[in-house]
Amino acid sequence: MFVGGLILSIFSTWYVRNFANAKGWTDAPKSERHVHTLPVPRLGGVAIFFSFVSVVLVTMGIYKLLKIDSPLHIKQMVGLLGPACIVFLLGLLDDLYNLSPYWKFGVQVAAATWLFVGGYGIHNLGLVHGGQVLGEIYCFPLTILWVVLITNAFNLIDGLDGLAAGSALFSTIVVFVMSLTVPNPFVTFLTIALAGATLGFLRFNFHPATIFLGDSGSLFIGFMLAALALAGAEKAPTIIAVAIPIVSLGFPILDVALAVGRRLLSGKPLFEGDKHHIHHKLLKLGLSQRDAVLSLYAVTAAFGFLSLVLLQERRAIALVLAVMGIGVFLGVQQLRYQEFAELLSILQRVARRRQILANHVAIRQATEILRSCRDFDSICRVLKEALEPVGFDGVRFQKLGQTKDTLTVAAPLRYSADGSWIYSWLQGETTEPAWELKVELANSSERWGYFSLIRMCNSDSLAMDVNMLSGDFCSSLCKAIERATADLEEMKPFRDGDNKKSHVIAAGTMAE
Repeated sequence: MFVGGLILSIFSTWYVRNFANAKGWTDAPKSERHVHTLPVPRLGGVAIFFSFVSVVLVTMGIYKLLKIDSPLHIKQMVGLLGPACIVFLLGLLDDLYNLSPYWKFGVQVAAATWLFVGGYGIHNLGLVHGGQVLGEIYCFPLTILWVVLITNAFNLIDGLDGLAAGSALFSTIVVFVMSLTVPNPFVTFLTIALAGATLGFLRFNFHPATIFLGDSGSLFIGFMLAALALAGAEKAPTIIAVAIPIVSLGFPILDVALAVGRRLLSGKPLFEGDKHHIHHKLLKLGLSQRDAVLSLYAVTAAFGFLSLVLLQERRAIALVLAVMGIGVFLGVQQLRYQEFAELLSILQRVARRRQILANHVAIRQATEILRSCRDFDSICRVLKEALEPVGFDGVRFQKLGQTKDTLTVAAPLRYSADGSWIYSWLQGETTEPAWELKVELANSSERWGYFSLIRMCNSDSLAMDVNMLSGDFCSSLCKAIERATADLEEMKPFRDGDNKKSHVIAAGTMAE
């Protein structure tokens, strides 16, 4: 069956490609999502479907002629291949006429319903449901979700030459090995036939591709793998039945999850295509099409290997899931999705809410204490106690006096050559700050220059709302400075007719 599917697929793909080119049934690049530059036929699914079905029917005929019991029973074939044919025709019509996403979704749900009625479905959830058989109210929607998810997953990853077909080949091999271990001859025969048909097509689809899968191919392969995973899991132990299909199809599932997550976070329609799938990201990182596809083959093979580990050691499920989770987390980080970076930032802010609350309380307490300060020593001590936990490394006063003669009275402030007064609670010499937040010190009639909060590094965001540093805080600081400089002519407020209200000017990274 494998050799027959392989040979028939090679010849049928060659014929379909040449026929489509002769008829002008080619797909030219129409949007930025398309990475090909020349018109290419996208009816490769026809060759795969024809090769697969032909080999299966011939095999059934041979068993019947030899009067040998066949593992390919008619009832099972109708229950699985019937809806698969519907999905293939759906994809073919979409290749020719560009159907609405809602029509495609509706037909896929109908095909999944037929599959469920035919006896293929999710009937238990292992560890999640104690291994008990689920009721129809749970089985049916879970089966629909699984089939629609995997069917569309292979459609979404079909963006580079050979990516969807190659990934499907790896996943098919995993399901094949699983069917040998359980064993399940029905699934064994169908997976080996599908593997041969896919491999024969891949000869023409690998970069540079001369024919594409099209929706007829990607939807058909995705549906078949979803259905075969369900059929193969029927006789498997509960934990194997749940874990192996999910792990072995990890790459397309991951791509779908990322696409749905990205579009929800950015407020974009779920059915609207974009150029931010995993393979697009790899191209943006500088990889060639061939290198990106080979890299994703390795990812698919890794998922397949982890799923086969579960066949030998079922107790390793926690370790396998942990390795897979760490790998996915690190990999997604390298892809630099801005939507998930923002989500992580929000989660970090939520986790730091307690610290932000404590910092705000400290600023309010400092505002109260400043109202009784009468010298720079107490002012600086209050500022340090309130601002150091926030992440600031010191303060700077500008236009507060242009002479060093007041150094004794202004201590612990240090006079700088640029005419500013600096106080830093860091050890050692104070260098030029990497980050500075400047606040104008003013009341209703007088301006006292500028008060700057400085940071020597910019590694962490501030755990506070910077607006807390204006208003009452600035007013209390102005009055404290007025009391501390009451007898110093060199440190008097300057009046230039500008009675603007206090405002905040932030330089560098924006604070939270």
